[in-house]
Amino acid sequence: MVSSTVVYAAVPISVIVAIGLIRKWRSRSWTKYICNTCLRGKTFLITGANSGIGLETAKALVKRKARVIFACRDLNKAKNAIANIRKEQPTGGEMIPMLLDLSSFESIEKFVEIVKAGFHKIDVLINNAGVVVPLDQDAKTKDGFEIHLGVNHLGHYYLTNLLLDHLKRGAPSRVVVVSSTLHEKGKINFADLNLKQEIEDAKRRKGSRRHNPGYCNSKLMNCYFARALADKLSGTGVDVNTCCPGFCYTDLFRNSIRWYHYILMAPVFLLFMRSAQQGAQTVVYCASDYSIEGSSGKFYRDCEPYDSKYPFDKDEEIKLWNVSDELVKARKPIPL
Repeated sequence: MVSSTVVYAAVPISVIVAIGLIRKWRSRSWTKYICNTCLRGKTFLITGANSGIGLETAKALVKRKARVIFACRDLNKAKNAIANIRKEQPTGGEMIPMLLDLSSFESIEKFVEIVKAGFHKIDVLINNAGVVVPLDQDAKTKDGFEIHLGVNHLGHYYLTNLLLDHLKRGAPSRVVVVSSTLHEKGKINFADLNLKQEIEDAKRRKGSRRHNPGYCNSKLMNCYFARALADKLSGTGVDVNTCCPGFCYTDLFRNSIRWYHYILMAPVFLLFMRSAQQGAQTVVYCASDYSIEGSSGKFYRDCEPYDSKYPFDKDEEIKLWNVSDELVKARKPIPL
C-alpha cells in the first residue's frame, strides 16, 4: 500500500513536471536564430547593452566576431558585463564600453562626439534601452520630460538622428528599434505628451493599472519613429526595422513588480515569460540576417514579419516626428 507521504510528495512533483512540459511545448514557437555568419569588421552600437536583452544581443554578436559598442548609463556595469563575456568568449569580437545617459540630451551629444571621433562608420544601431516606471512616481528626465517619453522615445530619436551620417557611411547598414506589441495599447495625446493628467490620476488611484500608459505610448512612438525614419532614409542603404522580443524576464520592470507579484503571477511567468536570451533572438535576426537586407519599415516578432493591430495613421506619424524635432531643438539649436 502506498503511504500518504509518498502521495503528497508526488503531487507537487507532478505539477512541476507538467508546467515544465507545457512551457517546453509553448517555447516551440519562440524562434531561435541559429545563423552564425561571421560579422568581423562590422560595428554594432547597442544602447543598454549591460543587462537583459541588450546584453544577450551583445553576446550573440560578439560570438559572431562583431565589434560591439556598449552604450550604457552605468559605465562600471558595462565594463563588468564585458569582462564576463570575455571569460565566456575569449576569442570573440571587440567590445567597447561607453557612457550614454538617454535621459540627458547633453550626455547624448557628448557620446555622439566621441563616437564620431573614434569610429569611421556605424554598421548597425540597436535602440534597445528602455525604462518602465510607475506613473505615480512622476519620474522626469534631466531635460524635464516624462521619463518614458524622454528616454524610450526622444532619447533614441535624438541619438539616431545625430548618428545618421555614420550610418549612411556604413551602408548597407541598419537601425533596429526594439519596441513591443504593447504599442497596440498606446495612444498619443499631443495635447499632453508628458502625461500630466495620467500622472495625477495615478497618484489618486490606489494600485497600478495592468498596462503602464507611459510605456505603451513610448513603444507606439518607437514604431512611428521607425516607420517615418524608414521613409526618410529610403534609397540611402540604411534599413530601419522594429521588433518585439516578446514577454521576457529582465530587470526592465524592476520598478513596477513587487515581491508578491512573483507569487501571484508565478504560473503566468512560468508559462509565458521568455528568458532574455530567448527574447534577444529576433533582435539579433533584425540586426544581422542578410536575407532581410534592403527590407525596411517592417515590424518583426519571432524572426518573421508581424502585422500590428494598431491603426497607424500617416498624419499622426508626421506630427509626432515634427513635434519630437521641435522638443529636441527647443533646448539647443543643433541641426538634425
